[in-house]
Amino acid sequence: MFRKFVRFILSLLYRVKLVGGEHLERVEGRALIVANHASFLDPILLWAFLPDDVTFAINTHIAKKFWAKPAMRFCRVLPVDTGNPMSVKTLTHQLKENRRVVLFPEGRITVTGALMKIYDGAGLIADKSDSPLLPVRIDGSQYTPFSRLRGIVRLRWFPNITLNILPPVRLEVPPEVTGDERRMKLGAMMEDLMTDMVFSTGNYKRTLFQALLDARKIHGNRRLILEDMQRMPVTYHSLITRIMALGGKLAEMTSEKEAVGLLLPSTITTVAVLFGLSSRGRIPAMLNYTAGISNLLSACACAEIKTVITARRFIEMGKLEKELAQLQSQLRVVFLEDVAASLSVMDKAVALLGSLGIYRPTIPSVDAEGPAVILFTSGSEGKPKGVVLSHVNILANCQQLSAKIDFNAHDRLLNVLPLFHSFGLTAGTLTPLFSGMFGFLYPSPLHYRVIPELAYDINATILFATNTFLAGYAKHAHPYDFYSVRLVFAGAEKLMPETRRVWSDKFGIRILEGYGVTETSPALAANTPMHSRAGSVGRLLPGVRHQLERVEGIPEGGKLHVAGANVMLGYLHASEPGKLIPPRSIFGTGWHDTGDLVSVDVEGYVFIRGRVKRFAKIGGEMVSLTAVEEMVAKLWPDNLHMAASLPDPQKGERILLITDRTNAERTELIEHARKEGYSEIHLPRAIHVMDHIPLLVTGKIDIQAVLAWLNEIESN
Repeated sequence: MFRKFVRFILSLLYRVKLVGGEHLERVEGRALIVANHASFLDPILLWAFLPDDVTFAINTHIAKKFWAKPAMRFCRVLPVDTGNPMSVKTLTHQLKENRRVVLFPEGRITVTGALMKIYDGAGLIADKSDSPLLPVRIDGSQYTPFSRLRGIVRLRWFPNITLNILPPVRLEVPPEVTGDERRMKLGAMMEDLMTDMVFSTGNYKRTLFQALLDARKIHGNRRLILEDMQRMPVTYHSLITRIMALGGKLAEMTSEKEAVGLLLPSTITTVAVLFGLSSRGRIPAMLNYTAGISNLLSACACAEIKTVITARRFIEMGKLEKELAQLQSQLRVVFLEDVAASLSVMDKAVALLGSLGIYRPTIPSVDAEGPAVILFTSGSEGKPKGVVLSHVNILANCQQLSAKIDFNAHDRLLNVLPLFHSFGLTAGTLTPLFSGMFGFLYPSPLHYRVIPELAYDINATILFATNTFLAGYAKHAHPYDFYSVRLVFAGAEKLMPETRRVWSDKFGIRILEGYGVTETSPALAANTPMHSRAGSVGRLLPGVRHQLERVEGIPEGGKLHVAGANVMLGYLHASEPGKLIPPRSIFGTGWHDTGDLVSVDVEGYVFIRGRVKRFAKIGGEMVSLTAVEEMVAKLWPDNLHMAASLPDPQKGERILLITDRTNAERTELIEHARKEGYSEIHLPRAIHVMDHIPLLVTGKIDIQAVLAWLNEIESN
């Protein structure tokens, strides 16, 4: 009776919603119920709403608290000491008696808003007792004053709370795996189970604009959320007001489901334009203004773009007058200055009322499963392709990152990657907006002296960049410039050991390498503070399925194919404008062939071996051009290098090295290769010195431009 009364009070105050209660009924007999620990309310919530009588494993120190003793009279409690190995035996014995035990694998209430360290004990207890695991996600109690997130999130007395009960799971480990290895394996499986639980219960089946409105509801209208080089930070309220104003005006100039090109830098206005178009059923296409007019026109052709939005000031500062003239000769170009000037007092009033929810203009219904944005591949290996991502794709990837990494609203993220880059858009801009983080948008990652000073000025805690950029910042930064930074993520290209070492020695910061491709929104794997292995790109994110295709001549690993909610809707090709080509793979519909050769170790860490297209076949043996570049980088770490292969009449192909090191000598390289244990087959047959190796704005070497230069040199 008392439990029913508590359930009624909690339902009244927190509108508690129980989802998946049928999964508990599917389990007969014993079960280990594992839940995330968001607040002091959690045990009361589970006791009141779980349909069966359960035993709660409670920390012995908590059990001694005066306020815990009254609650312990109404439920079965088993005090356990997490530091005592006998606790595992005690809980195992309880389960073997066909009881249902509730355990919080984190062992403590979260102080970040994300999952804390997952102890191995939960997996070991389930294994020894042969019990199924029943995951429960508690969502909402972290926003109450009973959490430990004061100063990190906006707390309120009575937020909505949801209890998500997931299907039962059994941890299957081969019997031959024993001892510490078995414990570690079970611990890793338990970690994956908990992060998968957080991801799968997240609400990513909505539109980008709806996700922004939901974030405002959680973190508050007045929370400062975004800033750019104008140094005029905006709140959720002011950003949404801009979105409503610009979205309404741009909708008058375009049609529903039309792809609209955005030729704009990383600014708050660009973010507002992106959301404004998206919220009105248009598809923003993020154009790479560094790609050259040929690639720009190709991108516009494949996406059937008729209208391009830009700004006169940006064209002038970027010296893009020639590109603008070419675009204007074939497309309609709209300048934001003109759009702003056309906004009437009534338009602004309607936008303000709309942002407050007082008045909502009639807008088309937007399908969350439909296109949200079009990005374009870098064109480093050919003409750029349009990559169509849905709202669900992008929000799923944001949720995958948040489930794995302890982002929280207390963080301040410095984003130097452009918005037309998938990493800069999803991880650097949208994830902070939806998580309540403060984000700073900087228009160019190439300002090696400015960016470290800016990180110091804004007290940045998170930085996303590439190896090339991180190496540049390290050269010019003061050792204290990154004093506040706690997380640095490197992606888009391989992180070199020298870059990792310099950041560790000079700033005391461990760089966490990640991996992704535009087609997967983009993140696929990442090292985290809890799970990191040098040389790898981390473990796959929750919700990502993978298969390896064996490649002839490559003995280790295989070509990576992936599937999941973050995999794109499809490609757009210039040869077939407007035709959406779904992802294709030998493993079936919905699978994407990344073209990357990887190996995955027994603990799930992914190691990139190179792209299939970047292997040379010499005398019947496959040689990775990436491995050649890594070998050279160890010898000359302060320079840029690219390995290329050309036909050879005797051995099939030969390797050449292009470098910007003026005094590069092959004899020095031969000696270095022997010391490092590389075979002769890895040695470039010739070295070509290029004064300036061109880079894409992402920091990658522009392979097409270098190959064009090399072919010209070789032909002469």
